[in-house]
Amino acid sequence: MSTATLEAAPTTEAAIPSFTVTFLIRRFDPDVDTEPRWQDFDVEMYATDRVLDALHKIKWEQDGSLTFRRSCAHGICGSDAMRINGRNRLACKTLIKDLDISKPIYVEAIKGLPLEKDLIVDMEPFFASFREVQPFLVANSTPEPGKERVQSVAERARFDDTTKCILCAACTSSCPVFWTDGQYFGPAAIVNAHRFIFDSRDDNAQTRLDILNDTEGVWRCRTTFNCTDACPRGIEVTKAIAEVKQAVMRGKP
Repeated sequence: MSTATLEAAPTTEAAIPSFTVTFLIRRFDPDVDTEPRWQDFDVEMYATDRVLDALHKIKWEQDGSLTFRRSCAHGICGSDAMRINGRNRLACKTLIKDLDISKPIYVEAIKGLPLEKDLIVDMEPFFASFREVQPFLVANSTPEPGKERVQSVAERARFDDTTKCILCAACTSSCPVFWTDGQYFGPAAIVNAHRFIFDSRDDNAQTRLDILNDTEGVWRCRTTFNCTDACPRGIEVTKAIAEVKQAVMRGKP
């Protein structure tokens, strides 16, 4: 009996193409700079890399002083909201292949909040507005022993969209009214008020409506849809604000 020798066909792995991308980053060091300045960096990238990957490469390989926030790197924590080519985005969700790399990619801090350093802003004014709308369940009744507060599928669906907020401030810092009026609650605070105003288990809706029925509340919204466009979670922010306006006019959710 003859035996045949089978030789494995040679395999060659095609090299994944990479390319050099120029990033223009708006830098600001309060110990040195009186005004922000632009600095360019050339970074070797792959199409599936994200802007966050580029920032890591710059910080780890070129300039360790570059300062930015990030945490989970998966679009959940909301830490790395910034302006990329003039639009508010999460750096961890913005793929290089979705940007025009024939031109420099501009990266800067979000607008409307005090700039601290490079891509970091002071988030305290944002969270102060968030806290002011009482973004927590207030229930005056006590459920029966051993029971939970029952809610139907339809009741839960009523506010499902606004439960997705990750407090990244992308919507609020994209709002022209917020840029020019430091007292405006902003879209994110209203979204989080909406989440509890329309929750059937909550008993504090009227208090929140009274808070937002203010010159710096929902009536400052000019319905530009910037907030909806900026939301990385796809929340219909402008729609939520409109629903809160309607509830204010009705005097109830």
